[in-house]
Amino acid sequence: MNQQKLDTERIDFLTKECKFDQTLEKSISSYKPIIEYIMAVITSKPVSEGFYGLYTMFIDKFGPRPAGSKILEDAIDYMKDLTHTSGIHNVTTENVLIPHWHREYESVKMLHPLMKTIKVLGIGLSVSTPSEGIIADVIVVNSFDEFDEIDDTKILGKIVLFNAKFTSYSETVQYRTDSAVRAAKKGAVAVLIRSITPFSLYTPHTGALMYNAYVQKIPAAAVTLEDADLIQRLYDEGEKIVIEMFMFNTLNSEISRNTIIDLQGVKQPEKLVIVSGHMDSWDVGQGAIDDGGGMMISWFVPVILKYLGLEHRRTIRSILWTSEEPGLVGGRAYLHKHYDELHNIDFILESDEGTFKPLGLKVAGSNRTKCIIAKIMELFPPIDKVQFVDITGSELSLFIDKGIPGASLLNKDDQYFWYHHTDADTLTAQNMDDVVECAAFWAAIAYVIADIEVDLS
Repeated sequence: MNQQKLDTERIDFLTKECKFDQTLEKSISSYKPIIEYIMAVITSKPVSEGFYGLYTMFIDKFGPRPAGSKILEDAIDYMKDLTHTSGIHNVTTENVLIPHWHREYESVKMLHPLMKTIKVLGIGLSVSTPSEGIIADVIVVNSFDEFDEIDDTKILGKIVLFNAKFTSYSETVQYRTDSAVRAAKKGAVAVLIRSITPFSLYTPHTGALMYNAYVQKIPAAAVTLEDADLIQRLYDEGEKIVIEMFMFNTLNSEISRNTIIDLQGVKQPEKLVIVSGHMDSWDVGQGAIDDGGGMMISWFVPVILKYLGLEHRRTIRSILWTSEEPGLVGGRAYLHKHYDELHNIDFILESDEGTFKPLGLKVAGSNRTKCIIAKIMELFPPIDKVQFVDITGSELSLFIDKGIPGASLLNKDDQYFWYHHTDADTLTAQNMDDVVECAAFWAAIAYVIADIEVDLS
């Protein structure tokens, strides 16, 4: 991420696209002291250690938290109780019907040209193999374009390894989500996917896939970069590669809950500024980065502002989403339930891309909204980077699709996809100072947006 380029883009945008009257400029500038106060309190030793201690305790006690599991529901109860004991009693949960995919057993072995155990993680929501497993030859492709050029008869009955190199997550993730359907249409019996990551220490990465009701469902699993490269080399040498694959998973429906915490506004209480992160995780690691950190800093916003006794114009609503990983299920349920109230949402913030060193915001909305946010961000140096996007975030994207402006946390996430959806997503991958700084920035920016005199929506 080129931070200097982001600075230049923000300055150019403010210069060329934005016009402010003196009253609004003066009003925005007046928040500088309160921003410094909020961030100084949160980063001070007693508060920062207390906050990080709560985060640590939560992750160690409730990680991982797969959608539909008892441990996720216990975690929801814990956060609800913690909110009460922290002095906020306006906390509710709303039931959501969610998928519960459970990984029972999985094994992949190369039988030819050499005997080797292949470390895998089944892709979330994948079907099982037949009880006797699958033994089949492997076809290796590096892209969908390459795959489409292969005659269907050469795919029939084969296992396809999609060995697409990581470019960006948004570009490469399609190989995890879409490969099973595309391969099944040509008669493949299973797919293996090069893990969606630029770096590996023999760590496979899971995540969700999508099936098509009109296409045969076939099992899918992710392999490490190391094994994908090995299979590619053997394939390029003309070797016949035979894989044995066993996967047994279960899928049913359960009831989970979105957690909603309100800190009432004093002048426009019907208007909402939402801060959010998701509580569920995949069933590997601890879910510390994805998305324990984002969930915890979003929970902390109303808690610390209540503690500081700061009043704000609009209501701040913290939402701890459930079941994001299987497909934004909690966010979709909220939109359905609150559809008639969406016009009251002034802005939505979401943190779901790590809680590493904070840099600023990725902002989506009208030019007017982007101008105001960019001007506010001038008060936060050095956390003042603004990346202008059309859509961003996970659940956040659902709201932006409805015309509601929003932003996601922009942080130094160069290594986020090293840990993403793996056993390595643990508290060890986090840095206390970075997470605390994220919490301080998140609370301060939410306060300003909730209190500023002009609406953003």
